[in-house]
Amino acid sequence: LTDLLLARSDRSEQRFYSLSNAILTTRKYYYRELEAAQRGDLDVTNWLAWFLTTVRTAIRTADKQLQAVFAKAKFWEQHRSTLLNKRQQQILNKLWDGYQGKLTSFRYANLTDVSQDTATRDINDLVRKGILTKGTAGGRSTAYVLVKDRDK
Repeated sequence: LTDLLLARSDRSEQRFYSLSNAILTTRKYYYRELEAAQRGDLDVTNWLAWFLTTVRTAIRTADKQLQAVFAKAKFWEQHRSTLLNKRQQQILNKLWDGYQGKLTSFRYANLTDVSQDTATRDINDLVRKGILTKGTAGGRSTAYVLVKDRDK
């Protein structure tokens, strides 16, 4: 209901934040504040403070998500003419979408269903192109990270 009312108040058919998701993540506090407002002296100040904090959290979360989308779009725009195979594109999308874990040649091979040698060639190509960089560990533990801040 709150999402509907906020959408109407914005006079926009599009909203880039979800209050209902923010409430779901803090529903224990939502019910506590709601109950306190109903059982007390009808002073809703604490509930309003909680509500406004939750709206701010929802907007900040949406802002972070939009920044990530824009950064990914900027990356692909910068690399629109860079020759990449489908496996490399797949891995880069996973990294931009928040892949959890370290990208090693072993994980690359498993994620793309190729041999370790092919994975190593693909990764080395991405390093040469300045898209990935080696992490601090070496040997079999060598992990690769996405180079996100690249001016062109």
